[in-house]
Amino acid sequence: MKEKQYILLVLFNILIGIVIFYIRPLSIVYAILIPVVGLYYVIKNQNSNHEVLYASAYIVGSEVFLRMTGGNLLYESSKYGVMVFLALGMYYSGFSKNAVPYWIYLILLLPGVIIATETLNMQTDLRKAIAFNISGPACLGIASLYCYNRKISLSQLNGILLAAALPVISTTMYLILYTPDLREVLVGTGSNAATSGGFGPNQVATLLGMGMFVFFSRLLLESKSKLMFIINLIILFNITYRGLVTFSRGGMLTGFIMIIILLAYLFLKTKSYGRFNLSRILIFMSIAFFMTWGYTSNQTGGLIDKRYANKDAAGRVKESNLSGREDIWNSEMDDFLDHPVFGVGVGKALEIREEKSGGDIIASHSEISRTLSEHGAIGILALLIVLFTPIFLFLNNQQHVYMFCFILFWLLTINHAAMRIAAPAFVYSLSLLKVYMDEEPTLHRE
Repeated sequence: MKEKQYILLVLFNILIGIVIFYIRPLSIVYAILIPVVGLYYVIKNQNSNHEVLYASAYIVGSEVFLRMTGGNLLYESSKYGVMVFLALGMYYSGFSKNAVPYWIYLILLLPGVIIATETLNMQTDLRKAIAFNISGPACLGIASLYCYNRKISLSQLNGILLAAALPVISTTMYLILYTPDLREVLVGTGSNAATSGGFGPNQVATLLGMGMFVFFSRLLLESKSKLMFIINLIILFNITYRGLVTFSRGGMLTGFIMIIILLAYLFLKTKSYGRFNLSRILIFMSIAFFMTWGYTSNQTGGLIDKRYANKDAAGRVKESNLSGREDIWNSEMDDFLDHPVFGVGVGKALEIREEKSGGDIIASHSEISRTLSEHGAIGILALLIVLFTPIFLFLNNQQHVYMFCFILFWLLTINHAAMRIAAPAFVYSLSLLKVYMDEEPTLHRE
């Protein structure tokens, strides 16, 4: 991508964040335009260059922003949008006949749905209860069918990641305008909606963590000039700062772990000059990160340090390391032990917890425990398929520099935010692409 085009894209998405902050109803217009423009883009080119992946990526990146600003027409519309676009992609470009593991995976989801029709309470809206819990796994299955062993260049993959990260720029701009003086709203070390655009900090931090990783990868592999490097650096640390002050740890820690995995992989695979460049960038980035952390600590009065040390505002260590989520895990493990083969049925685990707690609705934060609870041993098999298939593909696909990063994003995200958003399903599917180098990465250039 040319430098001028890149700058215009960044500025355009900054403008989207500003305009929607001041004219909030335009969020609905933005939500409608995304699939409309995407469909035009795909149909015009008949998916000749994986246009469905670019459109799906932008939908994924904008999901939380639209929820935050009231633009999503249906709560799960992004997952449905991704499935529709990738099904359209399969219509134009077909899919691999070897993608059998993901047909099996989708079939394994069905028993839990069938059981739910019998076990869910009569007063429960059956469609909503099932759709809320099954749309994420279904999105993963459809996306994986499209991506399985599909050949794509590294520069195209970087473009797809950029498409997912551009709406994160809009989100960051919106958060800058929305967030008041931190000292006025920070009264503890819990996740903070006031610093998360008035929306769920967990989901916001997940997308910011993903954006942080994408722009870090662009610093290493796609910054072809000093200006591009500076622009990516500014974006990266604005996203990082905004992610930290949500006080939601899961998404940010996931982003940091992805960065570490990418650095380790590149260090092992690059030659001497690339390693020298990588070492220089690592030293520079480490200094810059500690400066960002220090600034965040100063702005939050030291509360961010206590948050990541699992302490309350008074400096006392909290009893729970997982904000009470282990109780949900234990409840769902009890469901699994009571119904080990087929589980309790999709959506039923939530009802069981509601009954046990006397009416409190406590949604699961772990897709793993939810799958075991609601799908039983069949769910274990489904999870094993998802976990090991990309690793087997990697044996003949070692130019896929992001593969382990994508798997870890899926695995870590579903353990703190389940599959409430489309990002873990879509990003996971990208690990199945067969990547080839079409040009030398910036890191290798002397």
